[in-house]
Amino acid sequence: MRGLAGLTEAPIVITGAASGIGRATALRLGEEGAVVGILDRDEAGAEATAEVIRSAGGRAMSFGVDITNARDVENAIARFSQDAGGIVGLVNNAGWDVAKPFLETDADFWQKVIDINLVGPLNVTKAVLSRMQANGRGRVVSVASDAGRVGSSGEAVYAACKGGIIAFSKSVARELARTGITLNCVCPGPTDTPLLANIEETGKLAKALERAIPMGRLAHPEDYPGLIAFFLSDDAAFITGQTISVSGGLTMHG
Repeated sequence: MRGLAGLTEAPIVITGAASGIGRATALRLGEEGAVVGILDRDEAGAEATAEVIRSAGGRAMSFGVDITNARDVENAIARFSQDAGGIVGLVNNAGWDVAKPFLETDADFWQKVIDINLVGPLNVTKAVLSRMQANGRGRVVSVASDAGRVGSSGEAVYAACKGGIIAFSKSVARELARTGITLNCVCPGPTDTPLLANIEETGKLAKALERAIPMGRLAHPEDYPGLIAFFLSDDAAFITGQTISVSGGLTMHG
């Protein structure tokens, strides 16, 4: 039984795959037969994910990279391209935040959130798109957030960055629509990941969110890889500039 079209032996870069949604997605891509290149500040965690893929018979490489450093990103992308071939897919997944009311934050905090959640994805996308354009083919999937669609109390700057990623993706999707390159966004709702635990450590927020979500639970990292892999595949070749919420019905829209 065949998997998603065009993923077998496809070189795909994913950021932030040491844990959470990124790790689950990297493992799914390995199952689909892709050649997975993992960029993460957590070098040991990235290598652990890559090793799981390799132990199952797949191909994966890991790179300890801070995506806010454009030069380090370019070097890692160049190394992956040399070893794996022309990159055809990118998953912008890495992110970071701490929940605080906006008036309790300062410029240093804003800059860190912006660097990781907005500048970082721009760095990686720029490095990868230049290669995709030369090849005349490419799929970019950015893991944004429902916070970027509808706002989120305590996450004003993070939401601004994720909203920026959505607008950026739509804009570049228009620019490159005739080149064979697509850009789409997946917007997670509240998800049981280390990021959520870092945002609010008491667990009270998670319980409140479970009550608010129509499906009655937080998302799990495994709820996302299928949609991300679909957007990366040739089955989604005529879909670009789209933003899909995966939130258990919390933010229904049409």
